[in-house]
Amino acid sequence: MMKIVDTAKTSPSELDELLFGERAEAESSGIERAVRAIVESVRRGGDRSVARFTKRFDGVALRPADFEVGEAEVHLAHKSLPSKSLSALRRAHERIVAFHRKRLRQSWLSRKSNGALLGQRISPIERVGVYCPGGKAFYPSSVLMNIAPAKVAGCREIIMVSPPSGAGGTIHPALLAAAAMAGATRIFRIGGAQAVAALAYGTETIPKVDKIVGPGNVYVTLAKRLVTSEVAIDMEAGPSEIVILADSTASARLVAADLLSQAEHDEMAASILVTTSRKLVRETLREIEIQMKALDRRTIIRESLGRRGLAIVAKDMEEAIDIVNRRAPEHLELLVRDPEQTLEKIRNAGVVFLGEQTPNAVGDYLAGPNHVLPTGGRARFSSPLTAEDFRKVTNVIRYTDKELQSDGDDIVAIAELEGFTAHANAIKVRLER
Repeated sequence: MMKIVDTAKTSPSELDELLFGERAEAESSGIERAVRAIVESVRRGGDRSVARFTKRFDGVALRPADFEVGEAEVHLAHKSLPSKSLSALRRAHERIVAFHRKRLRQSWLSRKSNGALLGQRISPIERVGVYCPGGKAFYPSSVLMNIAPAKVAGCREIIMVSPPSGAGGTIHPALLAAAAMAGATRIFRIGGAQAVAALAYGTETIPKVDKIVGPGNVYVTLAKRLVTSEVAIDMEAGPSEIVILADSTASARLVAADLLSQAEHDEMAASILVTTSRKLVRETLREIEIQMKALDRRTIIRESLGRRGLAIVAKDMEEAIDIVNRRAPEHLELLVRDPEQTLEKIRNAGVVFLGEQTPNAVGDYLAGPNHVLPTGGRARFSSPLTAEDFRKVTNVIRYTDKELQSDGDDIVAIAELEGFTAHANAIKVRLER
């Protein structure tokens, strides 16, 4: 089911090809033109185009007046959920908010003795859009993870969009309840590339936002890429992925369970075991077959593991850690004898789970840190979503006569070195006063 790779018999280039699998760019190249056409149509046609694409792709006929979800529908959704589900969502929300409040930067101003002033003013982005998948797959946890940090950051307007389903164009009650709980100010029943375009450019009904966040399929990801000249985005998210770094002390039963939990996301999810133990690989593959029989999404799991599942046998732990850092995974589990010591050698990962009692699922739902993470090797240069992603910095400078007299000659020298005599003149006319 999973491809077994021995590094002693595999070249570095072959290993890289296996590690990164089917990149989203390769899969998306054939549909980029279609997405571009949708985005341009919405930019020009507004609500009319959004309604047309909603009918075409979601099978739901909506008038623009029906796009927005009303308060009564949100209230009804909240009442329809089991109390146990609501309680769990509230607890998750509290953890997420507490985590993101811990390290918010503060505005600062520094005054020099001569009266000059330097500083930074940190303020929230005014209006953000949150995309939330719907339909067959719905993720209230992602609603919390995207909206709660924006609320913590102080965003004045948080607008959620999610695809409609069913004859009435409903959104799953769990999504609506989570959105209200986290602080969404408006909710629209639209999805796909057309929803991204509507948020980016604005329509007669849907307000234009300053930043768009949230996961989606390849159409949504490409649409976010195409509108970056108009709005900011969080990141380009690819298929979800996990790497489990394990030594001979790891439990095959736990390794298998965690690989399976990743594979059930979808057929493109990547589940990778990197280990120095061939025995662990054999036992893990047996455990996967045993445990999978009882799982609801076993058809998806089997295709995912067959398509992108890997069990890599490294010659030693040093090589295994090097493979992990090259892969720069979204999720990394350290099922090794001393996970904290091993953590010191990890340079690239979106999130690291330490030890056998910390499976990926705790981070997905309740621990508090965000599960919106860089994928596809982007953890080499990108970070998880935080409240700071919903804030902006404005630099503040005030010079006095004394400060300008002190620095003026150097400013003029640099300006003239660059050939900007008007810049130099702007200083000189002040020095001559």
